[in-house]
Amino acid sequence: MTETLFYHLERRALDEVLPGLIEKTLERGWRALIRTESAERAEAIDNLLWTYDEASFLSHAQTGDGDSVRQKVLITVEETNPNAANVLFLVGGARPPAWDGVKDLTRIVLMFDGRDAAALAAARTAWKDARAAGHDVTYWKEMPSGKFEKQA
Repeated sequence: MTETLFYHLERRALDEVLPGLIEKTLERGWRALIRTESAERAEAIDNLLWTYDEASFLSHAQTGDGDSVRQKVLITVEETNPNAANVLFLVGGARPPAWDGVKDLTRIVLMFDGRDAAALAAARTAWKDARAAGHDVTYWKEMPSGKFEKQA
């Protein structure tokens, strides 16, 4: 089954954490699909990945910008995997896929803001559903140092 990681953001914002996780994904030779809940969030992440570090950037595209199949990092609001990604990042309240239909993915990373009651409740539901479907589910909590530690 697909390895499913739940990242509980408590201290830093998504914008501070996501680029580093994308970089680690690419270092492993994997492709990434970032699914958002809205076109506005997709646009914000698009801008973030171009500008988060003055010394570098993450090459990427949004669905509809050029040939999605060629992109190692693709941002979308759609529920497809047009770039044959290994890792699906769910951010900003993007809904998880049907847990029994994600066999083509190596990893799913669901990132949620622990200060948002609705996001926390949605993550708890997703956790239960992923476990019930037999996925290898882990929970990563942000520590005071800013590092994430595996909790379960």
